[in-house]
Amino acid sequence: MDYLFVIILGGLWGSFANVCIYRMPLNKGVVSGRSYCPKCKKQITWKDNIPIISYFLLNGKCRKCKKPISSQYTLIEFLSILFFTIIYFLYGTTLTTLLLMILSLSFIIIFFIDLKHFIIPNEITFSMMALGFIKSFDPNLNSLFPNYINSLIGGLLGYGIIWSIIFFYKQVRKKEGMGLGDAKLFAVIGFWFGWLAIPFIIFLSSIIALLSVVPSLLKNSRTMSSQIPFGPHIIIGTLIYLFFENSFKSLLF
Repeated sequence: MDYLFVIILGGLWGSFANVCIYRMPLNKGVVSGRSYCPKCKKQITWKDNIPIISYFLLNGKCRKCKKPISSQYTLIEFLSILFFTIIYFLYGTTLTTLLLMILSLSFIIIFFIDLKHFIIPNEITFSMMALGFIKSFDPNLNSLFPNYINSLIGGLLGYGIIWSIIFFYKQVRKKEGMGLGDAKLFAVIGFWFGWLAIPFIIFLSSIIALLSVVPSLLKNSRTMSSQIPFGPHIIIGTLIYLFFENSFKSLLF
């Protein structure tokens, strides 16, 4: 029964993430108005808005206009359910579970917005910075999270390193490289997981980004100066770091 509740919760919040991903880049309120089909603009009834299930019942098409519904909606709901379930399995009914569920949902939203629009919303990064720092004052939190000193150093280091890279790249190349959204996302990671996480995640995300563009570089469909969304690579690098956290830290201690 507990897992069923977590699955339902993950699906519902995944549906909310879809609303954020669609509306935030358009500067539309995420809680204003009912969900509607982006093709015909008709409101979606509750029975057609059940996470994952409605997509298959409707055969992947809007009931009103019969236009295809993007499978991305279902993917995001599935990812939310998956993350919520894994987090609950690992940490049970704890504050750590609640915090990681909030962070995972934020990561999902950032991932898909940056992937399409090349932006990382300040509304999410600023709120996650604040929550990451505030939680560090609780002495009873899981050891996954740093104390407030390491959290503060991590946030400042995460932002400072990326800001420095952006600044020097602009001085040398006379054009923008990475965006400040990436610096803010690294600040979030620093506030949540401490300064030790920053160098590892910078390295991992850089390698992942490089590997992702190599095929297109070889096909000449992309150049080294082409813009790529770095946020998704940062998030993937963070997940890898958290999965192998003890192994990475053992390299230092």
